[in-house]
Amino acid sequence: MTRDDGPPPARLERVTDRVWAWVQEDGTWWVNNAGVVSGGDGLLIVDTCATERRTQAFLGAVDRESGGPVRWAVNTHAHGDHTYGNSLLPEDAVLIGHRLMCEHLRTDPVFDACPPLWDPVPHWGAVTRRVPELALTDALLVDAGGLTVELRHPGHPAHTTGDVVAWVPDEGVLFTGDLLFHGITPLVFMGSVEGALRSLDWLASFAPAYVVPGHGPVIDGAELDQVLARHRAYYRFVQETAAEGIRRGADPLTAARAADLGPFAAWPDAERLVPNLHRAYAEAGVGDVDIVAALTDAVTWVGHPMPTRV
Repeated sequence: MTRDDGPPPARLERVTDRVWAWVQEDGTWWVNNAGVVSGGDGLLIVDTCATERRTQAFLGAVDRESGGPVRWAVNTHAHGDHTYGNSLLPEDAVLIGHRLMCEHLRTDPVFDACPPLWDPVPHWGAVTRRVPELALTDALLVDAGGLTVELRHPGHPAHTTGDVVAWVPDEGVLFTGDLLFHGITPLVFMGSVEGALRSLDWLASFAPAYVVPGHGPVIDGAELDQVLARHRAYYRFVQETAAEGIRRGADPLTAARAADLGPFAAWPDAERLVPNLHRAYAEAGVGDVDIVAALTDAVTWVGHPMPTRV
């Protein structure tokens, strides 16, 4: 797969009068959503993107649409599609993340050299590693000038160990990061299958009018229950597939090859079943999660490097 050198397919979608979502079409490996909240004292950015090119496109669209100064930014978790563009934020913007997220990003080896597990191998561009200067553990309130943004951790591992949602109660908008993948296979191998399942009720408790997921289209509050139900079904499928594989003495790759994806077969990035099974096995007390081995097994399952449009 060759990289498209034109503008990345994406749009800044107005969600409410003071909230926008940066929705990157495709939404698969390394192609995330981000967003912006406009308060009386400036802008709060939710996540950046994987590459210089994509992050510059996002920040340029924010500048054209809102024109306000970027005062704050938050990373919803440590994965590079949401963080590698951090250094392109204004130097004086306060960057916020969970304590565990900061620890991961500080030592993330993929930033320095991405393994050839994807096609094309991502090129991050002219970015440098920038870790949040302000770390939270449970929750933090940001007063953006008459508009409060609540940053909250679910209290347990889910997508990762350091997930944070950004809740804008006055606007009814919830940015979930990768606690939700809308129409795309979820990935939880660096967090917890059980924790991701538990987080769904927590997300529902916000009763948002709009949800900006980490990947995929913006979710209207009226359809949130359906989206959560599909996530529940998938996580239970992973747990059941892992239990059956363990019973048969099969490793995660073998268990994935024997599984019938059924209603989840049409979701992009179906190979994520394999690393998710690595995590489910570990949670059942069988082995540990080796990140490189889990992703290598995913490549073996799909039969070629995992495609991306980054």
